[in-house]
Amino acid sequence: SGGSPEFIEPLAKAAVAVGINGLFIETHPNPAKALSDASSMLKLDKISALLKKLIAIHKLTRGA
Repeated sequence: SGGSPEFIEPLAKAAVAVGINGLFIETHPNPAKALSDASSMLKLDKISALLKKLIAIHKLTRGA
């Protein structure tokens, strides 16, 4: 995401859509208090919704 958390979701969706099988997404309950990489983290409470979207894309693109 280049340090911009607003790009995490679209980049992850694009990666899954083209067949990537693994993602590394940094999360933290409070990114502002993270000891490192605070600017590039997704808030922990947003990961569940994102993963549901990514799983749906995975199923659509692989015919599952």
